[in-house]
Amino acid sequence: MLKFLDHLEEWIITFLIAAATIIIFLSVIHRYAAGIPIPGVQLWLISLNFGWAQELCIFMFVWMAKFGAAYGVRSGIHVGVDVLVNRLPPEWRNKSVLLALFGGALFTGIIATLGARFIWENGMHYAVFHLFGLPTGILPQGPTTPDLEWPTWFVYSAVPMGSSLMCFRFLQVAWGFIRRGELPHHDHAHVDGLSDDDLSFEEELLKGGAK
Repeated sequence: MLKFLDHLEEWIITFLIAAATIIIFLSVIHRYAAGIPIPGVQLWLISLNFGWAQELCIFMFVWMAKFGAAYGVRSGIHVGVDVLVNRLPPEWRNKSVLLALFGGALFTGIIATLGARFIWENGMHYAVFHLFGLPTGILPQGPTTPDLEWPTWFVYSAVPMGSSLMCFRFLQVAWGFIRRGELPHHDHAHVDGLSDDDLSFEEELLKGGAK
């Protein structure tokens, strides 16, 4: 299970980026192709409705941002001001790092809880009861999105899901720091897929070009 969670953010973000790119590409092609007077084809293109594409892509980018934040916690790419912490004695530095990590876990845990409560009252309560055939009574069905007409609670579920994953990542990083005394560090000079020899070759090429 933990191995599945190791790269969960990358899989979700990769899928969302790929899907959003394809949707935007098809939407743009449709917009311009529908204006070309091709007998039969033009009428067929006009009959296709891509009015939902922009709304869906906006939702996808929101989900990307939430799960991207969890990825940032796990990989250590979040921007942080640690000048003061690095100047503290090792004992106080360790306590400060743990305080920050558990503070992040507490904050994201609260956001996840409040977000879950919000979507539950925003229509998820009705959807769950309706799914299992339970009496809904006066429960509100909840609003829907303008173009896709999806229940808004489904779209807003990115908040509790992304925040819950962030909370888990904060606790995971804290546990790793307690055990090994190390924090995840992102090397901005490293390029995935290239070895050190490849990077050295690229650097030599750049130096040669600069001369």
